[in-house]
Amino acid sequence: MSAVIEIAGLHKTFHTLRQGRRTAVDGFDLLVESGQVHGFLGPNGSGKTTTLRALLGLVRADGGRMSVLGAESPGRLPEVAGRVGAIVESPQFFANFTARRTLRLLALAGGVPTTRVDAVLEQVGLRDRGDERVRGYSLGMKQRLAVASALLKNPELLILDEPANGLDPAGIREMRDLMRSLAAAGVTVLLSSHILAEIQLICDHVTIISRGRRVAHGRVDEVLAGFDQHEWRVGVAEPERAAELLARAGVSVTVHPDHLLVAGVDDAEVISRTLGEQGLWVRELVPLRPDLESVFLELTGDAPHPALPRQVDGTAPDDMVIDLDVRESREVGA
Repeated sequence: MSAVIEIAGLHKTFHTLRQGRRTAVDGFDLLVESGQVHGFLGPNGSGKTTTLRALLGLVRADGGRMSVLGAESPGRLPEVAGRVGAIVESPQFFANFTARRTLRLLALAGGVPTTRVDAVLEQVGLRDRGDERVRGYSLGMKQRLAVASALLKNPELLILDEPANGLDPAGIREMRDLMRSLAAAGVTVLLSSHILAEIQLICDHVTIISRGRRVAHGRVDEVLAGFDQHEWRVGVAEPERAAELLARAGVSVTVHPDHLLVAGVDDAEVISRTLGEQGLWVRELVPLRPDLESVFLELTGDAPHPALPRQVDGTAPDDMVIDLDVRESREVGA
């Protein structure tokens, strides 16, 4: 696949009166290939939004190399701007305008046929509310309108920063379905979100940033597999005896009041056979697999992971970054 977004060694430093010189992005790398739905994750203050703003020419980078759709950014960004739809941070609209009027003005300003207006309102579920003033919209509806504005040009690349912010569960599911339909139509999506369960459902690839550095990237399933401890929750009538039998068989086991926690076992048959041969029948055998939220907290939180030594500042050392890939309030480009 060809690269749609390439960032190599991005650096960005800010100077503030209270904090002095602060490094927001420190040698960050990002690769998004054509056709991917790529999740971009990081806690508040990790450099995620700064990276997106630098990529789109909204702030000046201090170092590194970036390209969008093969065009160097920001120098040649105008050459491909018509093929990119992006929303970074909270969108702002004229409160007295209707959604339809807002999109029509954006279409005219961007040289987009106004026939696209109804199409994108339909895509984001606002067609029946398009003639209402934006001042009466909820936060979730404003997010839908922002996504609609980014879709006006029928872009090849869609960059969305927290598109599910303010959406109710039904709206989140609709946004998920929209992202999937766009991917099926060949649109490459870079999606930033704090709703990690949704990222896991929507995205096929992920990049995690912490304190300005990339700490994990690759296919979602491969990133999760790197944190799989092969653990099982085991329910059995005689837990103490069962734990003794499993320990004799060389299995790591921890006894809890209502279950056993078995670790380091690839095949559940080892557990059931070991216990069954001694007349202990398993009534519960559940694999405990890592999800994206637990991995995210391991990589960006305070709890260290045994496979990822921490530096003094809590980030991963450069030579320990997990590489599992096998081989400000602006609306942009609407």
